[in-house]
Amino acid sequence: MISAVGVVVPARDEADLIGACLAGIRHALRRLPPSIDRAVCVVADRCADDTVAIARAELGCWPSARVVINEHPLTIGAIRDLGFRQTRTALTGHPDAGIWLLSTDADTTVAPDWASAHLRLAGHGTHAVAGTAALADPHLLPPAVVERYEAIRGAQRRPEGHGNIYAANLGIRADAYAAVGGFAPVASGEDQELWHRLGRAGYRLRYATEPTVTTSARRRGRAPGGVAELLSRLHTDVLVLPTAS
Repeated sequence: MISAVGVVVPARDEADLIGACLAGIRHALRRLPPSIDRAVCVVADRCADDTVAIARAELGCWPSARVVINEHPLTIGAIRDLGFRQTRTALTGHPDAGIWLLSTDADTTVAPDWASAHLRLAGHGTHAVAGTAALADPHLLPPAVVERYEAIRGAQRRPEGHGNIYAANLGIRADAYAAVGGFAPVASGEDQELWHRLGRAGYRLRYATEPTVTTSARRRGRAPGGVAELLSRLHTDVLVLPTAS
């Protein structure tokens, strides 16, 4: 039975977006039953803007929230793992099998029922849940870019679900996370690498459309190999498409 929920948000120079991200998380966590303990950890990774100050102001009234400052050149996988370890420490007193760890991103806004939807799936014995991520303001992108992005997402579909894995919307039971060694210290693809490692270890995984988030449609991201890099590549491809004569 899940008795605690921890949310981890890596952030690098996200002053423009971190406030909305944390406000959405706070709203989602407030919809959980009062019996559920909760914690939030923002890992501020070598920030040179006001990310830390904004995050501290947003988290100031949360007794179990913290902003961890990293000044070392860590990979995104190591940053997420640092946040997960800090969150598990904040929830000391709960067994790992009773802690649901949630991963999202600072350029992402979670739905009001985000945490509740994850907990419903965890209550069915699921060890990890991969939710969906929609683009914010897709109308700001060329239609051809959006079409290609959605085609790539659709091509991932498999019999067991949508087949997409986003660190911006990932939930994992803490005992399963610890058993496989957590996020690997890789520079990109840390979410998929962990997901497949959980699958190979025999844990129950679930692709679900119910926990939803909205993530930035920007084309200059903070981590290599992410959605921003994909959108940038698709945008470049569209610009060089031959025109009909």
